Amino acid sequence: MLDERKLDVLRAIVEDYVATHEPVGSKTLVDRHNLGVSPATVRNDMAALEEEGYITQPHTSAGRIPTDAGYRLFVDKLSTVKTLSVAEKKAITSFLAGAVDLDDVVRRTVRLLAQITRQVAIVQYPSLNRSSVRHIEVVTMSPRRLLLVLITSNGRVEQRLVEHPNDVDEQLIADLRSRLNTALAGQRLTDATTSLAGLPEQFAPADRALVAAIVTTLLEAFTDEVGEQRIAVGGAANLTRYGDDFERNVKPVLEALEEHVILLKLLGEATNPQTLTVRIGHENPFEELATTSVVATGYGSQSEALATLGIVGPTHMDYPSTMGAVRAVARYVSQILAES
Repeated sequence: MLDERKLDVLRAIVEDYVATHEPVGSKTLVDRHNLGVSPATVRNDMAALEEEGYITQPHTSAGRIPTDAGYRLFVDKLSTVKTLSVAEKKAITSFLAGAVDLDDVVRRTVRLLAQITRQVAIVQYPSLNRSSVRHIEVVTMSPRRLLLVLITSNGRVEQRLVEHPNDVDEQLIADLRSRLNTALAGQRLTDATTSLAGLPEQFAPADRALVAAIVTTLLEAFTDEVGEQRIAVGGAANLTRYGDDFERNVKPVLEALEEHVILLKLLGEATNPQTLTVRIGHENPFEELATTSVVATGYGSQSEALATLGIVGPTHMDYPSTMGAVRAVARYVSQILAES
């Protein structure tokens, strides 16, 4: 276990390296931080930190930089999540409140996260495995064409067309609309198939073909929506903050970010809206992302996440500010979806 003085030295090294991207020496630490000890003592503490694996010495410099283990200790024990200013909170509220639908909420959230954190932002669309039916609308587009509109509890809107060989009776459509909403409203999409199974038998034989076609179309919509896992990514240009070492650091990250399966796995652990998940360097399951860190959390209700959002950036990121931004944006998105 490290004593408080060595922890203070590690904190100072992390903060200085994040700010300057330059290896940190003992004289710099004494000059910049009120550590209350001599440079010789700081050098001894740095030697102990290096021996424990928390800092390392690049071959080109006499200074030290944090290792993945050093960043992990900093995140777990030494840092506090930075709260956003009043102005920042107002800007987030104003920007997200202008969204017109769920797709717009996700697009705005990606842009916002990328701008605030100056990292690559990733937002998963709400998982429809956890969604329920809010409303089903059946609209007559023409005498033989109907539009089905499925609205889910998390704001997703899915539209499907149904063609029928004969003219459709408006009274039948009104009756069907009422029965669909009575049977399905509030039910999870994964459970709604059972409620639809016997619906055609509730209508006159002459109307059952149309009702069956509508039921089949709805079941297809449920299956497609539940099986789909969509991801939005923004801010890839922020990877230029890595510096000039494109081939070794930036290019593998860009290639990994193109694979949505990888992104879903990165965000997969962040299932609790009350908890921030931070994966640093080699803690990530993909070697291409060994020079990055991921900060993610769930969004949705307090008890259950609808989906996840977060950022990917270099390990030398400003963790307190990044963690604060990710947490704040997730809370505002949750609030907007609850009120929509």
